[in-house]
Amino acid sequence: MTNALYIDCCIRGEQSRTKQLAEAFLTAYGARESIQIERLTLMDEPIVPLQNGFFWQREKLLEHGELDHPRFRYAHQFQQAERIIIAAPFWDLNFPALLKIYIENVNVQGITFDCNEQNGCFGVCRAEKILFLTTRGGLMEGSAMDNGTKYLGDMAKFFGIARFEYIAADGLDLGLEPVEMILGRAFAHALETAKTF
Repeated sequence: MTNALYIDCCIRGEQSRTKQLAEAFLTAYGARESIQIERLTLMDEPIVPLQNGFFWQREKLLEHGELDHPRFRYAHQFQQAERIIIAAPFWDLNFPALLKIYIENVNVQGITFDCNEQNGCFGVCRAEKILFLTTRGGLMEGSAMDNGTKYLGDMAKFFGIARFEYIAADGLDLGLEPVEMILGRAFAHALETAKTF
């Protein structure tokens, strides 16, 4: 049994084109034998930025080695997943801030990464692969402005996750091609990826 974690940051909910892409992938992926998908919808979670008392509580817990505290549940869930799927739209040259706040909450020394004198910092997550699914109104493929995809790829390496892949439906708001055609290509890519992810 492969334990996959799906992180949903599709802010527009059912109207989200990214969510449509993600659901197409998840339907195909979940139909495979021995795949179990755990869904985490960030918009429904009480995720808090690292500030004020919430930050200092974290520091105190880490200082005392209390890694089993409930506030680290997202980090433990992330660390234990064998596959990770993230869905988030392109948003102000990145992705929604909610996803960044979630990543800050899972970035916990002793759970998702560790450090020592010999190796410096190194990831300790179980996942072998992360897949990022996104939709973008403009043409951002390979653009230096696509900060979100680069950031997630860098975080995957930091967490010790060897493979980072992404599927993007680009140019949806430019009117150069019908939206259905662009999404259709991304859906086909997602269905093909679901066979081997």
